[in-house]
Amino acid sequence: MIALTVAMASALPTALLLAVDVRLHHKYEKTSAYNVWGYRGPVVPAKRADEYRVVFLGGSAAFGYGVDWEDSIAARLERKLQGRIVGPYRRFTVVNLAFNNEGAYSFRFTLEDYSWLKYDLVCLYEGYNDVMSRNTAVFRHDSPIFRLTGYLPLFPLVFREKAAVMLTGDVNSIYPFGGGKTVFRPSLARKTAAETLRAAADVEAALERQIDRVASEGPRQVADTASTGCSDWPEYCRSVLTAIDFALQHDTQALAITQPYELGKVGRAHREQQREMAAMIERRFGGEPRVAYVNLGPTVDLENPSLSYDHMHLTAAGNAIVADALVEPVVRMAARRAGQ
Repeated sequence: MIALTVAMASALPTALLLAVDVRLHHKYEKTSAYNVWGYRGPVVPAKRADEYRVVFLGGSAAFGYGVDWEDSIAARLERKLQGRIVGPYRRFTVVNLAFNNEGAYSFRFTLEDYSWLKYDLVCLYEGYNDVMSRNTAVFRHDSPIFRLTGYLPLFPLVFREKAAVMLTGDVNSIYPFGGGKTVFRPSLARKTAAETLRAAADVEAALERQIDRVASEGPRQVADTASTGCSDWPEYCRSVLTAIDFALQHDTQALAITQPYELGKVGRAHREQQREMAAMIERRFGGEPRVAYVNLGPTVDLENPSLSYDHMHLTAAGNAIVADALVEPVVRMAARRAGQ
């Protein structure tokens, strides 16, 4: 009887948190966040027999940071593919599996996490987040709830960001790349409200710590980097190679994409990184029809403020240019899969 009472006592706040979380998902998933299954845009229905399904992976540039989900590259590409007929394929779906700050290391995990989507083509669109430092971020795997169930909670992120704005005036103050520059001085009322939001987020964090005991994950590392043949970017190349290998092992196509070239000193490193990656793909998969590479480096001028508002993330117009450039490569991959 005591055990039942304890279980019921813990079930009630858990159910309440879930209800709040689902409500927040519906409120924010079309603007700056993700749906209940952890990806951007509406939840896609079961795959149809005449459907060619594409998944789009990467960091914030692929996620569409700064624009609504409808103006991300993935969403625009899907719209541009509508009406195309390629062999048995009468409809094209593009699912945005990208997330902010993630690099190539996350590709392999994301592909496995979403294998239930039954995708036909994997688009790997990331290099920016691997240029400056080693990146082993896998955002979704930070949540034991996601690792255990596939459901990705949202309200801790929303509450902590709102608390950050109340306390510092800057949502980025809770992230490693933000904070430290503000002189914002919140009122006592705002401090109290912020602490209430933080406390609510901490309740969910405590629940996740309990779940983590049965859904723990080992340390993150990139192994066997020498096998890539990349001299200056072995970890990045190995992460891309691992993702492509995973796709092929599951009879899925892979399209590696070079993003628009970054500017200045970082841009020079980005170009070299992409040259090494492209050369590796040619060495390892030159005769493999299920793998292709497309260089969109010169496609968008990141100095143009109408196309990029911060010299990295694209505006809706910039994303439209990238989507346009990807239509024919995706159609070619669909034709290959159809045996044409």
